[in-house]
Amino acid sequence: MNKNIAIVVTTISKPNRTLLELARQSYSNKYYFVVIGDMNSPTDLNNIEGSDYFSIERQEKTGLKTAELSPYRHYARKNMGYLLAIKKGAERIIETDDDNYPYPNFWENRTRLQAVKTVTKAGWVNIYRYFSESIIWPRGLPLTEVNSETPSFESLPVHKVDCPIQQGLANGNPDVDAIYRLTLPLPQNFKNNRRIALAKYSCSPFNSQNTTWWKVAFPLLYLPAFCSFRMTDIWRSIIAQRIAWENDWAVLFHEPTVLQNRNKHDLMKDFVDEIPGYINNDKIFNELSKIKIKSGQDYLADNLLVCYERLIAMEMLDKKELNLLSAWLNDLKAIN
Repeated sequence: MNKNIAIVVTTISKPNRTLLELARQSYSNKYYFVVIGDMNSPTDLNNIEGSDYFSIERQEKTGLKTAELSPYRHYARKNMGYLLAIKKGAERIIETDDDNYPYPNFWENRTRLQAVKTVTKAGWVNIYRYFSESIIWPRGLPLTEVNSETPSFESLPVHKVDCPIQQGLANGNPDVDAIYRLTLPLPQNFKNNRRIALAKYSCSPFNSQNTTWWKVAFPLLYLPAFCSFRMTDIWRSIIAQRIAWENDWAVLFHEPTVLQNRNKHDLMKDFVDEIPGYINNDKIFNELSKIKIKSGQDYLADNLLVCYERLIAMEMLDKKELNLLSAWLNDLKAIN
């Protein structure tokens, strides 16, 4: 693999323009492109040249406990893609979706250490305000924060920051919640000339649609499975940022590198699936801000367990989540 980079996607779609382009460019750049299927994924996904497709049957033959315990028909099966990429030797994982068509800059080199405008000690941040003049906010942001003031871009200091998690934005049909989609205009495009890092005590939801992870942060990739599909990556992002604070890591939000041509969705179903977030995301942020966790990369697994135990105590997640998380951590340890 070129630079030990992997692209990870999960899909139930037939081979489409995005999947074919991801496969073509991955092959050209010598990236490992792993595609994770589910119960209703079409068999012709096997035929995408340049990709490594894992059906449910093939996943369950890997011997990974995560495959055995992961529920079917859930986006969190993407966890298998992360593990298989790591097993293949990936030192950097770029996750995306089958409806995010990559721009040329998607394939440009990404740098973990950044000298960028940085937000600290701001609590919730509507990160889209820095990339658009429109009224727009990322999926998962508490509705009470949509119109909250943020420090002006010009006033932000530039810091050298370590960003092992980097969220790229998406043009066209970006990642917004169902309330936005039902009431406000699309498409929307973002500014191409800005990068913002969120450091200690600052948080914005980030998704699993265009996100780069360096090896040091791989344990934080874990997507919870016993929750709404619309919250799995959002709750992961809140937990990951809480743990990142203890390691002096920042999360970088950068210019768009994909164009989203969104798959067909039932917006009212999305709205219902997002209700746990509308009601609880601020509570989750506040609860996780209070807990004591350890600093250092050696404690990432322990910290994940502490965070997920708290969400279970809050009745956000089923107790079965701990079994799957433990399987994920054990599989990760065995692979490494």
